[in-house]
Amino acid sequence: MMSASIINQSRTKQSRTNQSNTVESLDIRRFLPHSGVMVLLDRLLEVGPEDLWAEVTIRPDSMFCDAHGVPGWVGVEYMAQAIAAYAGYAAQLCNDAVKIGFLLGTRRYEANCPSFAIGSKLKVHVHRILQADNGIGSFECHIHSAGQQLASATVTVFQPADAAVFLEGSSE
Repeated sequence: MMSASIINQSRTKQSRTNQSNTVESLDIRRFLPHSGVMVLLDRLLEVGPEDLWAEVTIRPDSMFCDAHGVPGWVGVEYMAQAIAAYAGYAAQLCNDAVKIGFLLGTRRYEANCPSFAIGSKLKVHVHRILQADNGIGSFECHIHSAGQQLASATVTVFQPADAAVFLEGSSE
């Protein structure tokens, strides 16, 4: 997750290179610990010090898609992957590897539709509201399409310093 020092490095880098926060040319896969069909988002649109915007187009072959589209509950995973991309982008700004994290839970997940319709372009926005030194983070998340909010939640995540050590210790 992005710390104050990473934010400052990002601003300095953008000042030196005169780059905007729009990153449409960057493949979102390079910022995610996921691979193959488990990458549910299509592209990274924009990154700011506290925010990330990503996009996914719902297709008939999208993961979890049925005749009605992708069920609304999948929005939680879209949000979680956008948070992971935010963390991966921040890691790469510091020349660190993209690391796995864990979705701890959501508060007030509300889907305003039973499914995301085939053909719709979803904009997933995540805004960091809390980042603790112990790896716990909290994000306000929203999914929009055609100017309408389709889903929202507060998502809590955890990114350990070393996931392998953390997972080994969790079995004891």
